[in-house]
Amino acid sequence: MAANGSRRVSGMNISPLMQRNAAFWLASGFGVGLAPKAPGTVGSIVALLPWLALRELPLPAYLAAVLLTFAVGVWAASQVIAQLKVDDPGVVVLDEWVGLWLALTLAPPGWLWPLLGLVLFRLFDIVKPWPVSWADTHLSGGFGAMFDDALAGVYAFLALQLLAWFAT
Repeated sequence: MAANGSRRVSGMNISPLMQRNAAFWLASGFGVGLAPKAPGTVGSIVALLPWLALRELPLPAYLAAVLLTFAVGVWAASQVIAQLKVDDPGVVVLDEWVGLWLALTLAPPGWLWPLLGLVLFRLFDIVKPWPVSWADTHLSGGFGAMFDDALAGVYAFLALQLLAWFAT
């Protein structure tokens, strides 16, 4: 932390004013995005905690919660991106939450499936197959930051469902 209270994260100065901003705390997954190493991976792992509660919801309520989080994430990420003047900064990890929750939609019971979903989501988020790569390079702002991870989550969902189908 700098003398003026700023935090340096991934080469960006996060000012004390920004740290007190609700949009910052939402976009950063309540501060998880401040992780000094691999904030996207840390954000994805932490997203498993609220998912444990979400998975108990009926499917329509689960999907509504994911959609609401996506919408809040677009707004919050837009605010942070405008303040930092960096497109899709690493401190924004709410997109990882949405992507992982999409990946784990209808995940079979047991500890193996969330672990596989996490690995698959991170794989698709890092490798960025088309159209994830297209969204990552052509969409900007809060929507762009959130949408490419949502697409990676859909890929991970399909792969996880395929694996579950073969496993049964």
